[in-house]
Amino acid sequence: MNKPILFGYGLTTKAIASSLGGGCKIFDDNAKDIYFDDKNNQIIPSSFFDINSSDLKITTPSFKPSHFLVKQAKNLISEYDYFLSNKRVDKSPFTIWISGTNGKTTTTQMLTSLLKDKGAISGGNIGTPLADLDSNASIWILETSSFTLHHTKEASPNIYILLPITPDHLDWHGGEKEYTQDKLKPLLTMREGEMALIPKGLDLPKSDAFIVEYDSSQFLADYFEIDINRVNFKSAFLEDALLALAVTKVLFDEIDYNKINSFTLDSHRQEIVEDSKKRVWINDSKATNIDATIKALDTFNDKYIHLITGGEDKGVDLSELFLELQKLNITIYTIGKNSNRLINLAQKYKVKAIKCDYLNVAVSEIDKRLDKNSIGLLSPSSASFDQFKSYKDRGDRFKEEINKI
Repeated sequence: MNKPILFGYGLTTKAIASSLGGGCKIFDDNAKDIYFDDKNNQIIPSSFFDINSSDLKITTPSFKPSHFLVKQAKNLISEYDYFLSNKRVDKSPFTIWISGTNGKTTTTQMLTSLLKDKGAISGGNIGTPLADLDSNASIWILETSSFTLHHTKEASPNIYILLPITPDHLDWHGGEKEYTQDKLKPLLTMREGEMALIPKGLDLPKSDAFIVEYDSSQFLADYFEIDINRVNFKSAFLEDALLALAVTKVLFDEIDYNKINSFTLDSHRQEIVEDSKKRVWINDSKATNIDATIKALDTFNDKYIHLITGGEDKGVDLSELFLELQKLNITIYTIGKNSNRLINLAQKYKVKAIKCDYLNVAVSEIDKRLDKNSIGLLSPSSASFDQFKSYKDRGDRFKEEINKI
């Protein structure tokens, strides 16, 4: 069997090539000349690609639909198709795909914790490519990005959890409609007897799956007979927990309150940090879109909020965020690439704002004003790549600045 041609020399394609014993051809935008890596993979400049090639090809999820390799390639599939399509494998594990704008990492982690003793492992967008997952595991819980869904044509989950979606990555997908269509794409290939949990109000395609449309945490609790008062999470985390518990209820008719309540939230998502003066700061660096920031603001709206926000906003309309800011006792401190844009919006919506441009300046400005009746909140509503390596790097830098106080 011929090895597939791979697009993009990244985490996903490197893992696929390694699983095949190396010796693959990988076309990459950053390659200037042809070279070989330590696995004998041939790394080739993208411009050398033969558009008439009929070989099977797998793309890294990050390649946009507009990328010329994606547009010109024949027989292009995703890693999900390669490892999970019934047309390509005789046996695959039971799979649960989890997607959405916010909360998919937390929900994936929660569900994996609940089903660990059933042989469940997690992968996908959470950090482990499918090529590196144990094929003998009974359950794969896959955090699934809209990028992967866009490129997936054949594979489908046994259970699909879609968390609420709001406009995101519009520069990649081309628009809100296209983003939503990609999030709903698994419904097209799911079969009778498979279940999908989908936010209410979306224009759903025809599907053979059993679809439960939910509109609140209370609905999930009532529908799946979960005692919401015994779950120790709040706000968005409560919904994440209920979705995870709903799956264990469906699969094994069990609700383990002790296990879900013992789950520890990941850092950089509403993480509490205390400075030397015993004042409270919140590291919500993982809030890379406005919906995540709005949820954080709702969690802490009983206090005066000093909000650090800004970065690469990916072309999203920010007016919804400022309509929420108008309702709060708040000062915003703008950083990053869209700092000027945020200041202009603050003036338009009459929200108190201080232009800082950089994270260390914002922390310093808040330090002058923060007291025990207020909080310092980093919830950027934007991506981090304009000034940081990742949202984790941004959150770590935030905590470093607090530790200097």
